Amino acid sequence: MSGRPGRGGAHALSGWHILRPHLGKIKKNIAIVVAAMLVSSLSEAAYPLFTRYAVREFIEKGSVSGMGAYIAACASVITAGGVAVIFWSLHSIVVEMRIGPALKRDCFVRLQMLPVQYYSSNSVGYLLARVMSDTDRISGLIAWGLSHALWSLCYIIGSLAFMFMLNARLALLLAAALPIAAVTVWLFQRKIIAVNRRIRHINSRISGAYNDSITGVKTSKSLVIEQRNSAEFKEITAEMYRQSVRLSTLRAMLIPAVSFLGSLAVGAVLYRGGALRQAGLLEFQVLSALVQYAVGIVEPVMQMSGIITDFVSAQACVERVAALLGEPLTVTDSPQAAAKYGGIFDPKPEGWEPIEGRVTFDHVYFKYPGAAGYALEDFSLDIPAGATVAIVGETGAGKSTVVNLACRFYDPERGRVLIDGRDCRERSQLWLHSSLGYVLQDPHLFSGTVMENIRYGRLGASDEDVVSAARLACADAVALRLEDGYATQVGEGGDMLSTGEKQLMSFARAVLADPPIFILDEATSSVDTETEALIQNAISNILRGRTSIVIAHRLSTISGADMIIVLEGGKIIERGTHSELLEMGGKYSELYNDSIGK
Repeated sequence: MSGRPGRGGAHALSGWHILRPHLGKIKKNIAIVVAAMLVSSLSEAAYPLFTRYAVREFIEKGSVSGMGAYIAACASVITAGGVAVIFWSLHSIVVEMRIGPALKRDCFVRLQMLPVQYYSSNSVGYLLARVMSDTDRISGLIAWGLSHALWSLCYIIGSLAFMFMLNARLALLLAAALPIAAVTVWLFQRKIIAVNRRIRHINSRISGAYNDSITGVKTSKSLVIEQRNSAEFKEITAEMYRQSVRLSTLRAMLIPAVSFLGSLAVGAVLYRGGALRQAGLLEFQVLSALVQYAVGIVEPVMQMSGIITDFVSAQACVERVAALLGEPLTVTDSPQAAAKYGGIFDPKPEGWEPIEGRVTFDHVYFKYPGAAGYALEDFSLDIPAGATVAIVGETGAGKSTVVNLACRFYDPERGRVLIDGRDCRERSQLWLHSSLGYVLQDPHLFSGTVMENIRYGRLGASDEDVVSAARLACADAVALRLEDGYATQVGEGGDMLSTGEKQLMSFARAVLADPPIFILDEATSSVDTETEALIQNAISNILRGRTSIVIAHRLSTISGADMIIVLEGGKIIERGTHSELLEMGGKYSELYNDSIGK
């Protein structure tokens, strides 16, 4: 589903239910907007009646008697309409400012809840386009598009009502054009929504291209692929240009078409009304008011068609946001676990049992979505509490999958993953994740200072605790080398630091968390040999008495592991200690000898 256009038929208007929870919170503002629109539109619809009165009482009679009262009445109606517009504007702003941030917040919360699998199949540009531009367009359309549509509708209805009061035949003549205009709009909107879906899809690709270009700038420069990137971006923007021109053409054709129908209706009213006036069957004062109504109703009809087009175009935005908010959670807590342990936003740590650290895989089968074969097949492994287990194997053997399942980033298709003898699905994800220390091969740092990044391991930690953890992980030397020490900004994603320095910070963060289970994905792969020796010494001290799962590429670093398992094709083909596996002379011995040779 990554970056694909909205689902559904070409004119299916679905997904708007995402606004229901937020509209209820601003119903007072919406009520004021509706009331203001009614007052504003009806006051403007009343203007031709004032014209009729002036023609009848002042022009035809050649008198100014009662002019003061007439002016006062006009001023009152105009003032009421102006005040209504002020209230309309103020409360429409409130509606926009409440809906937009609320939708962004909903999207952000949903993204926090979605599993790792979702991020593997959706690009950053696609997600940013949903959370930012799509929500802004929806909120703006609800706040201003709906209110303008309401104004236009009320004006049209009010004008037609007043016209029927003046002359039913001429009113019917004008009203006959409205169904034709509605059919015209319907025919155009089917094509407009399809084109706009394609445009939103292309816009996501453009956002993704920008993201890849910025985050991968070093790779692009080192591979000298700027020209290729530019050519690909040019192709994407050219397609955006073609589809945008097509959309603009459709919209440009729709509004004049509706305007033409309105002009025909005005012409018909003028022709028929003039004939009735010449025949003495219609008063001049009535004709003047009817002509004013016929001319004035064209613009609201055009505005209505434009707003309908905007809503149709925004359908793709609504579908995309609704798809994100409705994205199923493939890894969920049971109701019983949620009630006892709480969720990620409302934890109940008082009900959490302490973790001893035993991790058991019981005949686990797991396949990644869309994959042809199993990443793990009938996989069984028992890691005693406090033991250090190293996982080795060639690329694609299933090493990362074992870690992903142990951390419950995924749930097995068959079989069980047990923590301290209980299926991890019986307890909450938060309970498990709070007891894990995860050090990645390519760690991520958040924008902020060195101190803040390490403190993410335990948010309540003091500065002294942070410094102590950094010293234990050999990260203090990095901090002290920096100009502002622990107050140094690391940059977006930690780009101000080297990969090795980021790895040390990540390790210090895990040390500060003081978890019973450590996951180390080649935690020293990007540091120099001297620093690696220091960290290995620190690791041996820190991991003592804790369960640790180590994904190893440098086999020389895992010789002291309690158990080493060798994976191939998602199955364990060898297991034992370093010396036992070397004596076997099998796959591990082959991998070890190759690594020594390098």
